[in-house]
Amino acid sequence: MIDLRSDTVTQPTPEMRRAMAEAEVGDDVFGEDPTINRLEAMSAERMGKQAAVFVPSGTMANLAAVLSHCGRGDEMILGDLSHTFLYEAGGAAALGGVHPRPIATRPDGTLDLKSIESAIRADDVHFPTSRLICLENTHNRCGGAVLSADYVAQVGELARRNGLRLHVDGARIFNAAAALGVPVDTLAAPADSVTFCLSKALCAPVGSVLCGSAEFIRRARRIRKQLGGGMRQAGILAAAGIVALETMPGRLVEDHRRARVLARGLAALGGLEVETPEPATNMVYFTIAPSAPFDAAELRDRLHKEQVLIHEVGPRRVRLVLHYWVDDAALKSALTAFGKATERLGKAS
Repeated sequence: MIDLRSDTVTQPTPEMRRAMAEAEVGDDVFGEDPTINRLEAMSAERMGKQAAVFVPSGTMANLAAVLSHCGRGDEMILGDLSHTFLYEAGGAAALGGVHPRPIATRPDGTLDLKSIESAIRADDVHFPTSRLICLENTHNRCGGAVLSADYVAQVGELARRNGLRLHVDGARIFNAAAALGVPVDTLAAPADSVTFCLSKALCAPVGSVLCGSAEFIRRARRIRKQLGGGMRQAGILAAAGIVALETMPGRLVEDHRRARVLARGLAALGGLEVETPEPATNMVYFTIAPSAPFDAAELRDRLHKEQVLIHEVGPRRVRLVLHYWVDDAALKSALTAFGKATERLGKAS
């Protein structure tokens, strides 16, 4: 099977498996797992922050960040298409009493600076207290769009000027850095906290890391414990994360190149409308034309028979994600399968 559903489907490399088997471990809640300690130190250094904490998932990393920045009744400003707003089960509101203030996400994944500033509440007893601004880089729902270092810096300055904190959901921030050709800590520098996923394009089996100041991470560790994320001999997982940081960021440009090849190939097929002909990172979104006699579910089922897995995000919209386990040969096979599937579905109707 050629799996294009997500980069979350990536499996550990042989080098990661060896590192996991040989990992030195201890009790992480006691701070005694040397492999986790090494991963956290590496992560903080990569992001240019003082400290870091390893957590099981990106959702927990974002939630721990929000709950560490905000108290009950505080408000966070974020995009209406952001992962934290749409896909994290309302955790900040349900578990922390943090009120979301969504504003319009622009097609390039940014939030208008004037709209952010307008959303900041006045000091009035009728209002929740504005405490946090959240950005997403790269931006999932905007086709893997990249937020530039200059834009993130502008939001960071806006936050400081108004006494707010800035959190960056950087699940795929290494993809953003690769696309822009800048060090990843440049993108993280304006943020008071930043997360990144080890288990997506970096190919590790489990885990995300939350980075920030030493005091912020001290609070986040307590939140992690409250959320049930305090792990014990999890150095087995962290070992794969160390290999991911050492070996994966430099090859992400290959995923981006293949995404562009895939987008061009799909654009040449009848009935498919590619939303971003030259994707910046590893995602390709397309819609099935209204005139096409099939929908996304029918295309998914047809492609499954051709040994290709896809994920529909709407009745006629599909997201494809390139990753380590889709090489040039697999990409060629996938495009052939798309050609057969769309032709057969068209004829069948």
